[in-house]
Amino acid sequence: MTIEKILEQLTERLEKTYGDRLVSVILYGSAAAGDHHARFSDLNVFCVLREVTTRELGESEPIFRWWREQGHPAPLLMAEREVRESTDCFPIEFHDILERRRLLHGSDVVAGLVVEDRYYRAQVEHELRAKMLRLRQKAAGVMHDRDLLVRLMADSVSTFSMLTRHVLRLAGGAAGTQKREVIEQARERLGIDPTPFLTLLDLREGAAKPRGLQPVALLEQYLREIQRVVDAVNRLER
Repeated sequence: MTIEKILEQLTERLEKTYGDRLVSVILYGSAAAGDHHARFSDLNVFCVLREVTTRELGESEPIFRWWREQGHPAPLLMAEREVRESTDCFPIEFHDILERRRLLHGSDVVAGLVVEDRYYRAQVEHELRAKMLRLRQKAAGVMHDRDLLVRLMADSVSTFSMLTRHVLRLAGGAAGTQKREVIEQARERLGIDPTPFLTLLDLREGAAKPRGLQPVALLEQYLREIQRVVDAVNRLER
């Protein structure tokens, strides 16, 4: 099933279920930026309702279950009022939605929204460190299974590319919307070696095969460059 078809089906189900309580449906992230890879990338959807009560949660269950069965995370569900009140809590998410989005239904509720950046740097550093710890934790359980180790790294590179993009934003200047563009900018501005990121992106996109790789050596390189990104955000003014 094509991306367009599955998004159309999701929107139709949401419209049928919520009617005029459905304010907005927005696709955001890599798919909205044209940087989506079917095997590894999620379709991230932001769904805004007039309000979110147990009624709406109950009605969402069959839709969300169906959507997860398609291999995608449950839509981000918010009440209309919460959108305006939550920008200080979720600056990463709102910057992503503002900069890489496509309206699927209703009104563009984030157009003109000003994101409160008071906790932005702290959130970016927290996410980077937490994701790196999680990567190491998972890797520790699959170090002798080359296929699982390669898959683990390939699954994570999109997240680390996205977070690197936010480090670039915090450091000043524009940040690209495509993963390879972001990694090249990080090479120029943060001094990272892009090799492990580009190798993993090649694997995701089918431009390289895992057969000739040395997964443990690649993991060592990958973790070292992720640490460089962490160090870069840690040096920014608090």
